[in-house]
Amino acid sequence: MRLLQGNEACAEGALYAGCRFFAGYPITPSSEIAEHLARRMPQVGGTFVQMEDEIASLAACIGASLTGVKAMTATSGPGFSLKQEHIGFAAMAEVPCVVVDAQRAGPSTGMPTSPAQGDVQQARWGTHGDHPVVVYSPWSVQETFELTVRAFNVAETLRVPVILLLDEVVAHMREGVELPAPGRMPVLERSRPTGDPAAYRSYACAPGEDVPPMADFGAGFRMAVTGLTHDESGFPSGRPAVADALVRRLAGKVERRVGELAAVDGRYLEDAQIVLISFGCTARAGLRAVRLARERGLPVGLLRLIGLWPFPDRAVAELAGRVRGMLVAEMNLGQVRREVERAARGACPVAGHHRVDGELMNPEELLAALEVLA
Repeated sequence: MRLLQGNEACAEGALYAGCRFFAGYPITPSSEIAEHLARRMPQVGGTFVQMEDEIASLAACIGASLTGVKAMTATSGPGFSLKQEHIGFAAMAEVPCVVVDAQRAGPSTGMPTSPAQGDVQQARWGTHGDHPVVVYSPWSVQETFELTVRAFNVAETLRVPVILLLDEVVAHMREGVELPAPGRMPVLERSRPTGDPAAYRSYACAPGEDVPPMADFGAGFRMAVTGLTHDESGFPSGRPAVADALVRRLAGKVERRVGELAAVDGRYLEDAQIVLISFGCTARAGLRAVRLARERGLPVGLLRLIGLWPFPDRAVAELAGRVRGMLVAEMNLGQVRREVERAARGACPVAGHHRVDGELMNPEELLAALEVLA
């Protein structure tokens, strides 16, 4: 057991998952991740680099990942905006990497030391074009460790950028964390080619598969990597059929795994008639509000979103079909509420409770909002 800050738990989770390269640029409230890894990376034989800016930071991670090293960067809202071009490149070139965004109040510079949850839609649609992305949002320091490991596992096995959406509260709070012994949590590796290097094609999948094996740059395989639309060899192609097959495969390798990627946590849902939906630090206040409502005899439950993207449509739709209403609590002006409304498809009313003043929601205000619906 260790008493760790959320950012420290994220750094330790990365090391546990096998991350051996970190490139970043200091920015509140994520800076402790870089500070912690600046000390720890050399201890495990890894590399820490403070880059000149956020754009270069993710570029360095992409380069490291192409050589076979697990890589991560960390930032907050303004830096996350700068990383979007390279998130798109990593998605198109299928380069595994983990990007941590410790959200703070915005837009622009906003309030650097205040919490928010306003980067949800940017995490999904911040870069251009139809692209695959997986996003997780922890609500505790322990879960920050665990989801960091999971983020690396998904990034490596699907060859996609995975985003860990922290928030200032979870990033800076301290809680007891159980650090598992090596081997207790699964640590997965990318699939590497085993055949003749001369016959290797950078983006050719085995029959029935949708994720191509990935050779390490410098290991004797001829590699072509580009952000342009490309064929299986990795060389650019403007042929419509090639572009269509590529983009559909990139999106499909995530869409076909929604059941395992769209993680949720349900509390008191068996007999619930009103469901509070939330994520991250706000869900902590939400759980307390649900318990207070239960003490007053109100049939209220909590659906906590762990995986934000791909969105858990099925879980929301199933609940919408049997409850009287839903309340979405989030520290933005409705970025998740719109997704809940879409998934519910009018089966029940969906209300929102939003804060954008840099203050954490409290259980009492959420209880009052639940009482209105009940």
